[in-house]
Amino acid sequence: MRRTLTVMGETFPLATPFRISRGVKTAAEVVTVTLAQGDVVGRGECVPYPRYGESVAASIAEIEAVRMAIETGVSRRGLLEILPAGAARNAVDCALWDLELRLAGSSLAEATGIETPLRPIATAMTVGLDTPERMGLAAAALADAPLIKVKVDANDPVAQLRAVRAAAPAPRMIVDPNESWAIAQVEAMQGLAEALRIDLLEQPLPAQEDAALRGYRSLIPIAADESVHVAADLDTLPNGYGVVNIKLDKAGGLTAALALAEAARARGLGVMTGCMICSSLSIAPAWAIAARSDFVDLDGPLWLSADRAGGVTGAAGYLQPAQAGFWGGL
Repeated sequence: MRRTLTVMGETFPLATPFRISRGVKTAAEVVTVTLAQGDVVGRGECVPYPRYGESVAASIAEIEAVRMAIETGVSRRGLLEILPAGAARNAVDCALWDLELRLAGSSLAEATGIETPLRPIATAMTVGLDTPERMGLAAAALADAPLIKVKVDANDPVAQLRAVRAAAPAPRMIVDPNESWAIAQVEAMQGLAEALRIDLLEQPLPAQEDAALRGYRSLIPIAADESVHVAADLDTLPNGYGVVNIKLDKAGGLTAALALAEAARARGLGVMTGCMICSSLSIAPAWAIAARSDFVDLDGPLWLSADRAGGVTGAAGYLQPAQAGFWGGL
């Protein structure tokens, strides 16, 4: 039976601004895909990321260019051949997953072998980039969370991290410079990272400067984010990285993300699940990766002033799964 494709851009305002080293976001700009086959509908979402040259308009155009193949029955495997890794393919791939599971009367847990019913997951709660004083205040509000993620840049990370740890002494901590450091700063921060009990340093260097991490032995694990999109990228990943941050928008969907997770584990790498600032429609598919991850950073929808109805919810640093039927079949 022929499918009907609908693709559109949507905007979800944030409750508070989200600041990282690259700038400030005040809204989540997403692309939503629906695929209808008879009266069964599957949905998917992506967040085009300017860091990778993506935009809402360009992602919609990418999807429209392969409309015929999508509507006439391309499979998820076939989709890997007609769209490149990235946001556009993610939205379509996730819509196909949802549609297939609904048509089969199955669920994401059954299809991927994760525990059912889905349990709450400890997710990193983000402390956005700001002055040390304001970051300390933000961290104090998260002092009882199990995991926090601290956004820093190259300007004053020592003061920022000290302020956060003083305000939140208990949580595990991820530090994310978003490619804003040089290798000298990574080296200079090693002692402080150990003293502050930082659990993970995420993508400190620009991806094009990865060679500096070849043979580097850090006192804390370093995660590759912008440096790894799909499984093939692991072939050239410097051995200074010990963890891979898997995002469906980078991998181009759940299908490719699952392959990346399997390949990373086979190489002895830790797995982190991440997201962009998004709605719950981006988070529900990522649960299949998050349920088996060492670190989870899926608080994107918790920044929204209003999420999609029936989506994930969060409290005390734990993410509750979306309501039954929201995404992923039953």
